[in-house]
Amino acid sequence: MTSPPLFTDDQIEAGRKLFAAPAVFVKGVVGVQHLPPGDRPEIAFAGRSNVGKSSLINALLSRKQLARASNTPGRTQEINFFDLADGRLFLVDLPGYGFASAPRKSVDAWTRLTLRYLRGRATLKRVFLLIDGRRGVGEVDLGIMGALDTAAVGYQIVLTKIDKLKASEASEIHLGAVAALKRQPAAHPRVIATSSERGDGLPDLRAEIEALL
Repeated sequence: MTSPPLFTDDQIEAGRKLFAAPAVFVKGVVGVQHLPPGDRPEIAFAGRSNVGKSSLINALLSRKQLARASNTPGRTQEINFFDLADGRLFLVDLPGYGFASAPRKSVDAWTRLTLRYLRGRATLKRVFLLIDGRRGVGEVDLGIMGALDTAAVGYQIVLTKIDKLKASEASEIHLGAVAALKRQPAAHPRVIATSSERGDGLPDLRAEIEALL
């Protein structure tokens, strides 16, 4: 899939430097009363169970196992915080949603902890909503997008596993994601397609996050 550059070389380099800085796991949170102090900007990653959140975070940081994926999709129900660049930024890995559940139940379960965090976190700069590139935006994803719109939380779609698709298929999924955003008031219009294995889109995503700071 060919598209014009999203960022300048200087922006790409700034993003590379940010994610080359030290990164450490801080804590896993199961209740909002245990959240760390909101003393720095935060970027959160959300998505369906097994969408590749942990793999993407590790790939962004050029690490293998900083963020650990559960062998059982949907099992992790914690909000995991990672410190980047010695206090410059929190990367936040939100619980997955939508595995083996009806859409309404999936959204309700996800909102219990996650939306309480999202609504009350003044330092949150953006939620990156991960969508499996092999499937595109589904009903459950639309439900989450609606919940984010209602909470007035800004978010942006990131397609994952784009290496599993042919160029024509990737283009179709990308266009479908862009179309899904047009009626979502809290959504950022730009969609970034990524591959944790090949590295596609990672420089752009790093630059996007650095620009938010």
